[in-house]
Amino acid sequence: MSAKLPSLIAKLFNRRVPREKASVPDNLFMQCPDCKNMIYRKKIVSNLSVCPDCGHHFRISNNEWINLLFDDKSIQSLFGEYRTMDILDFPGYKEKIDKAYSNHSNEGVDTFKARLDGIPVLAGILNADFMMGSMGSVVGERLTKLFEKATSQNLPVIILTRSGGARMQEGAVSLMQMAKVSAAIKQFGKTGNLYLAILTNPTTGGVSASFAMLGDIIVSEPKALIGFAGPRVIEQTIKQKLPEGFQSAEFLKEKGFTDLICERKDLKSTLRILLKIHQY
Repeated sequence: MSAKLPSLIAKLFNRRVPREKASVPDNLFMQCPDCKNMIYRKKIVSNLSVCPDCGHHFRISNNEWINLLFDDKSIQSLFGEYRTMDILDFPGYKEKIDKAYSNHSNEGVDTFKARLDGIPVLAGILNADFMMGSMGSVVGERLTKLFEKATSQNLPVIILTRSGGARMQEGAVSLMQMAKVSAAIKQFGKTGNLYLAILTNPTTGGVSASFAMLGDIIVSEPKALIGFAGPRVIEQTIKQKLPEGFQSAEFLKEKGFTDLICERKDLKSTLRILLKIHQY
């Protein structure tokens, strides 16, 4: 049958030939979880992954954070030789670790030396792409080594947190990292150097109960979830309704738990000012 025949028949009956509907790529638009608006993805990306309508801060990768905050070609990776092991033979844990490493994620935290507008710093960024940035033995070891190195080299430390808390697959070993990192921060504090903690969404569990809240100055992103246990668990425990906005960055600042709320676009300049105020 000729390919033109259906078209000729349609013309005889004075009807249009139906056309295929234009398809829209699945990733062309994003819905903001706060304002629920559908927004052109490129518009969000060009705005540092912040919703242009309501200011919701989307999660970004560690590489994006590094490019945003630190000077180009100044990154010197540290302590990458420490790798997670399934020390408790926890069911399914080894498979999760292998999968995370296969996605080119380098553990639950990246630690490195860098420059921020020319100022040398030691920094750590919890990696939400590696088991939600949970705190296991390697995360604790890398951060401890980072503060020890900062103590010996007399340098400031910047830690950016986004984590679901302690890594349950490592049991008490994971919980021990809270005390271990906190002890290293205590020793670091004796040098008089500055520890800047940047809390992003989410910062919860054992991370919020230890090094995340030990910064000399604690900066948070707008509307970041910051807390230990979830609101539902707390309400069931204390048998009370929690206040509006409980565990948000704004609530914690109002109660004196954090010092600054800083939008992503202003974060690098804010950190530079804080470092310069402290004579770096």
